[in-house]
Amino acid sequence: MQGYCVKCRTKRNMADTEKVTMKNGRAAMKGKCETCGTGMYKILGNK
Repeated sequence: MQGYCVKCRTKRNMADTEKVTMKNGRAAMKGKCETCGTGMYKILGNK
C-alpha cells in the first residue's frame, strides 16, 4: 500500500499497515513510512 509521506514529501510504501475506521465512519489504512518511520494514513473509498 502506498501513501503520501509529509516528512519525505513524496509517495512511499507503508509498513505495518492496518485497516481502521475514523471517527466520521470512513475507512482508512494506517501505517508507517518505510524510509523515515513517520505515521501515515490513506483514506479509502466508501465501497
